[in-house]
Amino acid sequence: MISVPGRVNLIGEHIDYHGLPVLPIAIRRYVNVSFRPRPDLMVSASSAGYARCEFEWTPELEPAEAGNWENYLRAAALCAHKLWPGARAGIDAEVTSDLPAAAGLSSSSALLVAFTLALLRANRCEAGFEELMAVLPDGEQFVGTRGGGMDHAAVLASRPGCASLIEFEPLSVHAIPIPPDWGFLVAHSLATAEKSGGAREAYNARRIAGTTALRRLGFPSYRAAIESGATADSLPTQEERDGFLHVTSEALRVQAVVKALEQQDGAAFGALLLASHGSLRDRLKVSCPALDRLVDAAMEAGASGARLTGAGFGGCVVIFAPKADLPAVRARLIDRYYSRRPGFREDDHLIDADPGPGVLYQEEHATPHH
Repeated sequence: MISVPGRVNLIGEHIDYHGLPVLPIAIRRYVNVSFRPRPDLMVSASSAGYARCEFEWTPELEPAEAGNWENYLRAAALCAHKLWPGARAGIDAEVTSDLPAAAGLSSSSALLVAFTLALLRANRCEAGFEELMAVLPDGEQFVGTRGGGMDHAAVLASRPGCASLIEFEPLSVHAIPIPPDWGFLVAHSLATAEKSGGAREAYNARRIAGTTALRRLGFPSYRAAIESGATADSLPTQEERDGFLHVTSEALRVQAVVKALEQQDGAAFGALLLASHGSLRDRLKVSCPALDRLVDAAMEAGASGARLTGAGFGGCVVIFAPKADLPAVRARLIDRYYSRRPGFREDDHLIDADPGPGVLYQEEHATPHH
């Protein structure tokens, strides 16, 4: 069985696809793939609540209809083929998970990673971190989400008790210890963010606006724009100005959060989370009323900081407080937010986010059988 964790991004939202550093943690909730090799190249998979998938593993796989979970399995098959084109064994697989879907906790990337690793292992192929990162983000784009590589790096390379400072140019992961008396909750807004639906187009539009702004200003990268002190004043549309300002300010917040962690400055850390949420709400406009209310409720409940985490448009909030205060924050949050909302299940919607390990540590560089 392959078990791949979900992740919560502490800071650095909607900037990984612009090549800028981000700071997620892996959480101890998992997508699990139990499998056995087949003597042919058929891939068959089942998961409770979803239609059974079956397809032939070929290099010419095309997407299934939009929104079908089989697209992640097909994307995994294409990723595995790039790493091991001599594959001879498909798999029969069962997928289970205690990671909520469409919550901004990277359940889709965890599924993609887990299924890719299952296909590789069925063919006796081992791939290291850099090799997997060379193909997994493109696999996600097969599904139609133009994201970056943060989710895949986080679920592969995180370490217990640490946040992962993930840099992309060049790719690296640095473990940043989290003070042991700091605690995190992941709270679901009960508004669902379906990246395969209308939110996918909105998500991709944010990336296009940021990329267009950079091109208009004449910079090769956001890193270069930040180093030059560029402003958004000359950009022609509000969407491009807001996109540019969010990306540049969020990148600086990532640097400030790393400093706050190193100095164990909880007040600065919490304030930076709130500033990130404000930028995501007001500039990038990827929040929603439920997320905004949940952030407010967390602060009213005694949290030190909170913000939406993930793509937005619904999903989850990450809440920061001293670990000793978390039980009281949890109880007040249930009273102030969840008690008036039907469908709340505490085990699924209010999760202790203890920073956990990824499925594959960065220092494990196995040699593939090419």
